[in-house]
Amino acid sequence: MKLKIAILPGDGIGPEIIKQALKVMEAIGNRFGHTFDYSFGLVGAAAITAKGDPYPEETHRMCMEADAILFGAIGDPRFDNDPKAKIRPEQGLLKMRKELGLYANIRPVVTFPSLIHRSPLRQELIEGVDFLCIRELTGGIYFGRPQGRSEDGQTAFDSCVYNREEIRRICKLGFEYAHKRRQQLTVVDKANVLATSRLWRETVQEMSVDWPEVKVEYMFVDNAAMQLIQRPRHFDVIVTENMFGDILTDEASVITGSLGLLPSASIGIHTSLFEPIHGSYPQAAGKNIANPVATILSAAMLFEYAFGLQAEGTAIREAVALSLQKGIITEDLTEHNQTYTTEEVGDYIAQVIYA
Repeated sequence: MKLKIAILPGDGIGPEIIKQALKVMEAIGNRFGHTFDYSFGLVGAAAITAKGDPYPEETHRMCMEADAILFGAIGDPRFDNDPKAKIRPEQGLLKMRKELGLYANIRPVVTFPSLIHRSPLRQELIEGVDFLCIRELTGGIYFGRPQGRSEDGQTAFDSCVYNREEIRRICKLGFEYAHKRRQQLTVVDKANVLATSRLWRETVQEMSVDWPEVKVEYMFVDNAAMQLIQRPRHFDVIVTENMFGDILTDEASVITGSLGLLPSASIGIHTSLFEPIHGSYPQAAGKNIANPVATILSAAMLFEYAFGLQAEGTAIREAVALSLQKGIITEDLTEHNQTYTTEEVGDYIAQVIYA
């Protein structure tokens, strides 16, 4: 199979970790008989520097023409430390989500047996954790209008807006994945306070009659944040709105012991994008110390979710698990053992697949 893939390395450690994912993808191509048609584009701070736009039109066209997108990271201290900056790298990410119709972010949270000791939670709480977070990406308070500040600058305002169709679209994915897994769906909202959350709950109640085999529970977001720590094994599939999902998925990532381990998929109307959940980690850029595992696992999701190639995704995850088990890991995961570089970890995982 020939796969047309857009590559967006982005900022900070993005180019380094993308390089390792491409090594692994080439190993998969060699083993399973696939070829790749790559195109490379600018996004984020790199695009601002080169084009004055965090998501240039040529990058958008390239993404629209691709079968899938592999993305590194966005973010740069030059902009983080300037609250008055009118153009920011993160604007490129929001624009990309909106223009590509990337309406659903899917983050699997799975613990690796060899790294359970790295989690801040007790071992008996996290053994066997395996759940899926589905976050709505193109609505809610991040995109709602009106948004801005008063003329005197003393008041700021953001609007949280959802319509029924947006909610149905994302919750349909929630029901579908719950049906394939353990048939349990947790809807996270704040229906005791927010009108948008009451519309979410009302819409899911209407949809649930078409999925009688799926057990649906409703959980206020503050309780959900607590339950993720107290009972992470309780969850199977979680679906929620944009801002709640942004916060809860970052909280959930800590369960595994490292942000450098978790991949994600953003399912879109036009195409889908695959990326690690961590940021650009500019302090590590160019030092060959960043953990490439989340990006490599994002490539595994790319094969599975974009192309339905389950065996290819499984081969990558098995190679990653062996790397972790053997201690072929970067410094963020080591304690007193030998540390491996970003390149060495990528090389090892690719070699396992080749073998």
